[in-house]
Amino acid sequence: MVNFAGISFKNPVTLASGTCGFGRELSEYSDLSELGGICTKGLTLHPRAGNPAPRSAETPAGMLNSVGLQNPGIDEFIKTELPFMRTLGTRIIANFSAASVEEFALCAAKLADSGVDMLEVNVSCPNVKAEGLAFGTSPDAVAAVTSAVKSAAGNVPVMVKLSPNVTDITAIAKAAEQSGADALSLINTLLGMRFDLRSGKPILANGTGGLSGAAIFPVALRMVYQTVNAVRIPILGLGGINSADDAREMLIAGASLIGVGTALFRDPDIAGKIAREMKDSRE
Repeated sequence: MVNFAGISFKNPVTLASGTCGFGRELSEYSDLSELGGICTKGLTLHPRAGNPAPRSAETPAGMLNSVGLQNPGIDEFIKTELPFMRTLGTRIIANFSAASVEEFALCAAKLADSGVDMLEVNVSCPNVKAEGLAFGTSPDAVAAVTSAVKSAAGNVPVMVKLSPNVTDITAIAKAAEQSGADALSLINTLLGMRFDLRSGKPILANGTGGLSGAAIFPVALRMVYQTVNAVRIPILGLGGINSADDAREMLIAGASLIGVGTALFRDPDIAGKIAREMKDSRE
């Protein structure tokens, strides 16, 4: 058992947001009750169709995606997806984002009232009141979002998901902690792109996308290690974890929970295998 921000998890293995949907598809290939928790696909106040295709591309040791937060919206999630997720026998972490501080607070209130176990605040989205700059690149913006979400979330723990696309991740982490965050998760994807050699144009319709997978694992380890030594709140470490040994290395870096994401596209049961191997090694 792992106590994380006051919530008991049966083990440290979770599924990362955006890679497992709401668990429906993966539940056909893996026993999700073996896991500590599931982070939902990124939610927004209103439904989003996402970006035009193509919106994913392979890279050496990873992938790029520019899905664009396609999701049914928070109200529809609560109505149709959350009841199913409650049958999975694992903790539910609701990941969400918004375009303004006020919208973050409204989303947080709705999700907290729905009975999810924890909120994961994605601050990598653009702030419409700051010329589109991502909230997660500014300590002041992260502080404002965190404070608003905490006020709206009641007793539901708040975890802030940090972007690696910053100069000093510890400054962002400290801003979240000082504004009331109960936990942090890191890292989100790195910004990248690829070109089609025949056309000379970007492969992704949106131009750039988020780089994930094994290629970013050393970066994730470094940032988790730095952050653990800068704050006192617990950390969920993710980014390129592909095996139980990777998970153990992330725990050595100081994370209390770990998230498995892109590896699921190679093996839908990889998180379950990691959880079972880590359990066997402890017994």
